[in-house]
Amino acid sequence: MMSVAATAAAVLVPASAEAQANCQWYAATSLKQQQQNEKLRCGFAGPEWSTDLARHNAWCASVPPDVWKASAQRRDQMIANCARKAR
Repeated sequence: MMSVAATAAAVLVPASAEAQANCQWYAATSLKQQQQNEKLRCGFAGPEWSTDLARHNAWCASVPPDVWKASAQRRDQMIANCARKAR
């Protein structure tokens, strides 16, 4: 029989690994979005448009998943709107 601490640790490890993978995806996506921002000359600026992968990863780890998901979606929409205007 597992102790409560061992059970909690077993539950937290996969969640932590999943959170880390999610934040790696978020950081890579943020970097790609910033590259698109630069390529399309959209002019978006601010911390969410940084090229600092570690900064994006750290921010993601500090907020709930719905917050970083909304941020990535918002940047996607901004890039799409910019691309439409550039045509």
